[in-house]
Amino acid sequence: MTAEQQAPTASPLGPLARYEKNLIDRVTDFNDPRQEWRRLFSELLGTFFLVLAAAGGGMMSQAFPGVISHTAAVTAPALTVMAIILFMGKISGAHLNPAVSIAFALRGDFPWRRVPGYIITQLVGATLAALFLRAVINVSAKYGSNYPAHGYSGMAAFWMELALTTGLVSVILGTASGAQNIGIIGAFGVGGYIALAGLWGSPISGASMNPARTFGPDLASTTFLGYWVYVAGPIAGAVLAVGIAFVLRGRGGGKAGTAAAQGDLFTEVYESGKS
Repeated sequence: MTAEQQAPTASPLGPLARYEKNLIDRVTDFNDPRQEWRRLFSELLGTFFLVLAAAGGGMMSQAFPGVISHTAAVTAPALTVMAIILFMGKISGAHLNPAVSIAFALRGDFPWRRVPGYIITQLVGATLAALFLRAVINVSAKYGSNYPAHGYSGMAAFWMELALTTGLVSVILGTASGAQNIGIIGAFGVGGYIALAGLWGSPISGASMNPARTFGPDLASTTFLGYWVYVAGPIAGAVLAVGIAFVLRGRGGGKAGTAAAQGDLFTEVYESGKS
C-alpha cells in the first residue's frame, strides 16, 4: 500500500457542524467586529463596579459618618480594579478609563476607531453607578465625586492629577509590555499603584486619575465644579506617560502590548525591542 493510499482524507463538515464551528470561532475571536459589543459591555460593567467602589466610599461616609476611613475609601477602588482586570481583562483589556484608552491608542496598541465606543461606555457605566448609589444611599452623588481641596486652586489639583495619572498609565503600559512579560501579575501592579496614589495624593485632588470616575457622580448630581481638572489632568498625564514609554522601550504596537490593550491578559515576548 502506498503512502498516498494510507493518508486519510478529511471528511467535509456537515451543515450543523459548520454552524457550530462558526459560532465557536465568533465567540473566541474577539477581533471580529461582530464581537465588539462584548468588549463594550465589559468596559461598561467594569467601570460601573469601579465607580461603585470609588464614589460609594464618599457617599457612604456622608450617610454614615465615621464608618468609612480615608484608607478604606482609597483602597476599595484599587482592589476593585485589580479584581476587574483579573476576571475581565482578557475580554476588553479592562481600560475602565478614557485616559488609558487614549494612551493605548497613542502607543499604537489600540485602534483609534474603537476609542470613542470605549469612552462612551465608560462614561455610561460611571453614570449608572452614581445613579444607583444615589438611589440606594439616598445622598447626593456630589459626595462621591472629586473636587480641588479647600484652599487649593484648580491648577494645583490639575498638576496633582497629571502627576498621579502619569504614574498610573506608566504602570499600565509597562505591565502590558512584552519586555516585562509579567502577564496576569500586572493586575497587582495597577491595583497597588492606585491604592498608594490615593493614600498620599487624594487630599488635594481626590486622586481621580480617571475622567469617567469623576464624570458619573458629577452628572448624577449636576455638579461639575472644576471638572476640567479631571479631564485635562489625566489626559495630559496619559500623554506624558506614552512619551516616557517611548523613551524606555521604544515604539509601541508590538504583539504583547496590543494583546493586553485589546483583550488578552496573558502577554508574551514576541519581538525583541517591541512592547
